[in-house]
Amino acid sequence: MPELPEVETIKRVIEPQIQGLIIEKVTVRRPEVVAHPEADEFCTLLTGQTISHMTRQGKFLMIHLNSHDRMILHLRMTGCLLLTPHDHPEEKHTHIIFNLSNGSELRFSDMRRFGRFWLLREDENDTYSGVNKLGADPFGAKLTAEYLHARLSRRHKAIKECLLEQNIIAGIGNIYSDEILFACGIYPARPADTLEDQDWDKLAALIPKQLLYFINKNEITAEEYLEAKGQDYRNTPFLQVYGHAGKPCPKCSETLCRMVVGGRGSVYCPVCQKKSAD
Repeated sequence: MPELPEVETIKRVIEPQIQGLIIEKVTVRRPEVVAHPEADEFCTLLTGQTISHMTRQGKFLMIHLNSHDRMILHLRMTGCLLLTPHDHPEEKHTHIIFNLSNGSELRFSDMRRFGRFWLLREDENDTYSGVNKLGADPFGAKLTAEYLHARLSRRHKAIKECLLEQNIIAGIGNIYSDEILFACGIYPARPADTLEDQDWDKLAALIPKQLLYFINKNEITAEEYLEAKGQDYRNTPFLQVYGHAGKPCPKCSETLCRMVVGGRGSVYCPVCQKKSAD
């Protein structure tokens, strides 16, 4: 599943290319991909609307329209958003096509069909997408050591599982939770209620720092993104621990270990990330 750095990359690539364009036609081939409203109404309401800008909240993308309506998208596991020339070869599993006024097409493809769109009218209360249930944005003022301590310090749940809860912090998934905990020197399975003040300080400081690092490493041109079909653009060589079980730790050279935390595979260094504080 794309996590915050990948979703931010998509926003940065797509937004400047579609700002100010008119949606001339919408084709929905898989109605279940449109969660609200019904697919026919979705197409009708969007036709003729002008795109204002894009934003991101956690792993959600928002396309804002000049009418103040907003289209919300969650890519889920395999969703892909691609802006193409009208005659560009179409990807398999393309479910929605937005024909734009400059002749380009904004296409959404999704092999597993878990991705979803919602269209909210101006002033319509969003009781559909789940955006309103998101926790602190990693780059917002709300994410402080005090916030994390207040929300998590009494929980016996593993800190890795806590970082994955979108109602606590929005946008972190399995990949970057491993990277964040490695940077902090915190054992992934350590219960949150055993963390100390300095651990909360490290998390508050390094969560945005690590995510911004990978956003910057993911930087890609529109041409490169299209050539990669909106998929194979992650700079995985910069990952320190995720996917590197059995390899030397980049800090101490000890062999990285893999374990399962809350049903998710996790990689860590047994030296740099001790099971408990000394």
